[in-house]
Amino acid sequence: MDVKIEQSWKEQLADEFEKPYFKTLTDFVRQEYKTTQVYPPGPYIFNAFQHCPFDKVKVVILGQDPYHEPGQAHGLCFSVQDGVPYPPSLVNIFKEIESDLGKPMPTSGNLLRWADQGVLLLNATLTVRAHQAGSHQNKGWETFTDAVIHKLAESRNHLVYILWGSYAQKKGAFIDSSRNLVLKSAHPSPLSAYRGFFGNKHFSKANDYLIATGQEPIDW
Repeated sequence: MDVKIEQSWKEQLADEFEKPYFKTLTDFVRQEYKTTQVYPPGPYIFNAFQHCPFDKVKVVILGQDPYHEPGQAHGLCFSVQDGVPYPPSLVNIFKEIESDLGKPMPTSGNLLRWADQGVLLLNATLTVRAHQAGSHQNKGWETFTDAVIHKLAESRNHLVYILWGSYAQKKGAFIDSSRNLVLKSAHPSPLSAYRGFFGNKHFSKANDYLIATGQEPIDW
């Protein structure tokens, strides 16, 4: 299969695309797009990679599943397309940025502006059926996105990994915190944000680390 993914990632993940699980996953996803409503739209499946080449990654934020309502998902975890109301977790992310850095709530929930600065906004599962959260879990995406994180962890140093909630923390458990900054807290969901997400100061901590390691901070 010719995967439409940014060239540096295509090279890094070439072995992955040849594995049997990826062929099975590809067949499943193609069939789903033909027979039912799936998000994000096909051209956006690998959007996080398109905007954040392998050597440009500075920060990795791990999400779980794409948004499953119309017009929301466009291939970046937590992000929504311009003009779409903010989901509750994204509202809480912006509240923490306001509290941490003094930046007011932005006019759009589109986080491409982060991706273009080197923030890889990676969901564990890259597709989902409309209105059915988790419907494409355990089909192979998690194996693929684990490989993405392993590639970064093996080849790159001084990255910031932001792991919100137990799912992301399990997925990133192997990351070497002596060579990178690993930030963990509760998830920004309204169900858990008051149990340690608010006040985590992850955005200023990430920037402090980037500056200390000679990198440009992120304009959150």
